[in-house]
Order: sequence, then structure tokens, then C-alpha cells
Amino acid sequence: MLLDIRDKLRLDHSDIFQLNFIRNPGSFVFRRYYRSGLRSHVMAVLRPEDVRREKEGVVKDGVRWFPKAKPVKMLRIFRTRFGSLDDATQELNRVKVVEKYLAPEYMARSSEFLVDYRIHGKYETLLCGLQEYVEGEILDPWGPLDPPALWALFCRMADHETHGSGLEKDPIEKWTETVRKMAEKALTQIRKMIRDARLVPDLAGIGNLVLTPSGGIKLVDINNISEVSCVADIFCDDKGYPVCDKSVEALLLMEQKLLGRPLDKEDSVYGAFLDADRMKEVQTLETLFHRSRGVAGSSYPI
Repeated sequence: MLLDIRDKLRLDHSDIFQLNFIRNPGSFVFRRYYRSGLRSHVMAVLRPEDVRREKEGVVKDGVRWFPKAKPVKMLRIFRTRFGSLDDATQELNRVKVVEKYLAPEYMARSSEFLVDYRIHGKYETLLCGLQEYVEGEILDPWGPLDPPALWALFCRMADHETHGSGLEKDPIEKWTETVRKMAEKALTQIRKMIRDARLVPDLAGIGNLVLTPSGGIKLVDINNISEVSCVADIFCDDKGYPVCDKSVEALLLMEQKLLGRPLDKEDSVYGAFLDADRMKEVQTLETLFHRSRGVAGSSYPI
């Protein structure tokens, strides 16, 4: 029996071409992206000629080297099962709201679409997205974000000798200054979205935020958007994760670490989220979530 694609642990090129809504043979190669995780399959969309050069190599100045194929787009296939078309449409509408506040500077643009997925002799609504590929390194709100840590991220994703050659200041100081300036703009927009639209995307999961070579911050995970509510009952998503509270906490950590802002318990965005008893309950829910997944740590993959 054909296994439902939403239940598979991972996908490969052949799995994609078995889907009834994908043209076969197609013009691209699909490769599982290493940041695939809990809520969606993420496949890199590659040009066949780039994959061929990656495998066979190219000769330059008498030396053969193997350039890694760069994705043209990212195909996201969401695991969520929708009870009705209206449920799927509501999810799309939340994505559009996030785009209104964050795209294109602070969010990877994505063309979301609904398809009739044929499985076990019937059709079900499946949400997919063809998303912009964002180069960069994972920005972990819980990790160190001091100048040496930010510079280490830069060195992993860029030729710092080239990029730093024109810097009139110390390169670490200049890079940190650039990241902080761009982070202030991005975090301001997230704050505005929380206040105005009462929505927050998942900022807590590892890999959901990417620091780009230019120093910008981009949200790449848009498939777990929750309403912001500080009522007594803590909202958990369908996996049991207190995503709203943890996303607000992630925002707070980035403001403290990247912008140097002190904790303000009277802040209108944070409000009751900073209540000590509530935070203890959130920590308990988070621990239960990780135990159910068999994973240790304070954040989770996308």
C-alpha cells in the first residue's frame, strides 16, 4: 500500500514524482533539504545541470572542483491534515498576514498553493509552498549572539577576507553593528504584527530564522502561525508545543542579546507572558513536548 506522504519520515526525488500533481518527467531535481523536520517536508529544487556539475566536477585552472548545486527554490509539503477547505484557507490567510508585515525583507517569500492530493483512492487537500531559497546560517535565539558568535556565523557563510577588505572599522565591530541595525528593523516589524494582527510565527524552532550574509534576519518557517493570546490557558499547537509563549520568549531574547534592551515587564507585547508562574508552566509543557519526541533541548526543528 502506498504510504501517505505526510506520514513518511523523509522523501527523495522519486517520492516527489509519484505525486499526482507533479509533472513527470520534470525539468528539475528534488533533493531532501537537511533542515526538513517536524511539520513539513522541505525539498531543494535543483537544476539538472547544476547537479551534474556537482557530481562530475568542473576543471578550472587545471584543478577539478565540485561546486555544490544551489537550490532554485524550496518546495515545502506540509504534513497538516485539514478537516475542510475552509481550514486550509484560514491557514493561507494567516500566511498572507505575516507576509504583509515581514515580506520581502524579513521573510522568505513563498507562493502557497492547495492541491488535490490523491491517496488511497480519494482526494485530500494538501498545502504546499514554493519558497525563496535563503542563504545563511541558523540564528538561534537561545544561543550566544555576542560579537564573537556573530562573527563566527559570518565566517561560516562568507568569504570574510573579501567582504571585510573594505571595512574601515574592526571587522567584528562592523559586522555586529550591521546585524544589530538590521535586527532592530526586523524585530520592530514582528512587534508591530503582534500588536496589530495578534499573530506570531514560530520564532522558537531551530532553523526557523536565518542570518544572511548581508546581516539581515529572515523567517523561513511559516507553517506554524499562532494567535497571540495571554489568557490563563496556555495555547499549545497540534504537536503539544507552547508555540505562542516560546515565540514571544524568543523575541525577548533577541531584543536583549542583539539590541541590548533591558527586560520591561510592563511592555505591551510581553504583558502576562512574563508572569513567573506562567513561565514555569510553559517550561513544564515544553519538557513534556520534548519527552514525547524523544529529544532533549529547549527548541525543536521546523
